[in-house]
Amino acid sequence: MNIGRGKKNFSLPLLFLLFPLSSWVFPLPDIHYIRYIRYIRYIRCRTSLTPMTTQETLFSKIIRKEIPADIVYEDDLALAFRDINPQAPVHILVIPKQPIAKLADAESEHHALMGHLLLTVKRVAEQLRLSNGYRVVINSGSDGGQTVDHLHLHILGGRQMKWPPG
Repeated sequence: MNIGRGKKNFSLPLLFLLFPLSSWVFPLPDIHYIRYIRYIRYIRCRTSLTPMTTQETLFSKIIRKEIPADIVYEDDLALAFRDINPQAPVHILVIPKQPIAKLADAESEHHALMGHLLLTVKRVAEQLRLSNGYRVVINSGSDGGQTVDHLHLHILGGRQMKWPPG
């Protein structure tokens, strides 16, 4: 049986012979890859960011467990994990799970969350046995040294802190 008209006349068995060759030259996408892409699109659609932060941050990926972190404390509102570039023997970051870009963006509706973050710092410091003391640092904005647009508190301890800090 011939398929087509005119000069483009292919026989059916020839098409079946060419199919395995064409799938080798132009590989078909793996079904696992297709499912992965659909999952990523699903996650992106379900990610809800507040109007204050319109871009995805490293910390929001850590909150969703897409990026591994050495988590030392977690509850419904906050997450605490070790800094990958420690500036002291103990360097922990405490972040709110609700995205707030920087301290200057906190509003009066966030007052309970801000108090919870400070109490989380106290809990983490007790858990890590920082009984001799520790420093809590919040960088706000680029001039303040903030490098990730997600509010975070640094807990620095394990050694004597110098003053002025820098």
